[in-house]
Amino acid sequence: MKQEKELNTYIITPNLVRNDLTRSIAGVDHLGKEVKLPVIEEKPLTIFLNDQEIVTAMTIGDYPEYLALGFLKNQRMLLESDIVTGVDFELDLNTVVVRTENKTNFENKLKKKTQTSGCAVGTVFGDMMEGMENLVLDPLVIKASNLYTLSKKINQTPSLYLNAGAIHGTVLCYKDNPLVYMEDVGRHNAVDKIAGWIFKTDTDPKDKILYTTGRLTSEMVIKTALMGIPVLISRSGFTAWGVEIATQVGMTLIGRLRGKRFICLSGHDRLEWDVSLTETENFL
Repeated sequence: MKQEKELNTYIITPNLVRNDLTRSIAGVDHLGKEVKLPVIEEKPLTIFLNDQEIVTAMTIGDYPEYLALGFLKNQRMLLESDIVTGVDFELDLNTVVVRTENKTNFENKLKKKTQTSGCAVGTVFGDMMEGMENLVLDPLVIKASNLYTLSKKINQTPSLYLNAGAIHGTVLCYKDNPLVYMEDVGRHNAVDKIAGWIFKTDTDPKDKILYTTGRLTSEMVIKTALMGIPVLISRSGFTAWGVEIATQVGMTLIGRLRGKRFICLSGHDRLEWDVSLTETENFL
């Protein structure tokens, strides 16, 4: 999908229809009163690349095909030269098999890895870094008003996070319009779903913005850069290495976006200050 027109509505929003993504669990509150709380479900999903088992990821279970494709792309197990011939999801076995026309270079290289739902994911970091050599992103100017509008729209979007918490969100955006909103127990999974959607739909990433609820770590910056997205924003903070890598590849990196406040630690020359602080009241 080559985007030429501005989009004003979500393509994918958080899935609030499926009742298997959360479970109601009984407990007591601080006053000893009985309560029932919606709690996020997490399920194992095993990803295969052809006949090689690659990883078992703990995930909420929606969009498994996008997650598998995005994970393999972001780990550089699928390269531009690899032709995907099929993506098969087996619900009963909780497996996704990504099939390619020819064997890839990674199938004989990898041992089985287990990816937890925690934030410190055991990814194949060295292979990701190989794709960063000589990578420079196309510059994209972003308006300050777009940041405020995106923050307001995303924060007001009904989501599993608002219903149950304990979950991360990642949103692919165009100018001041959120397009694809993915959630999962790990921020890395949510990003991989976005990457899988971009790959599957042949969407041009060069004019897009990625919003995440998670920290702006080196892994987040690398994944975003490998996806070809030039702007990464978050309501959370930074790591020093994340900032260094963003600066190296020409990425605009914005964190602590809350209300009318944000911090830009990389690419501030690509910000367009089109509103004053007093005018930002309109975006709150």
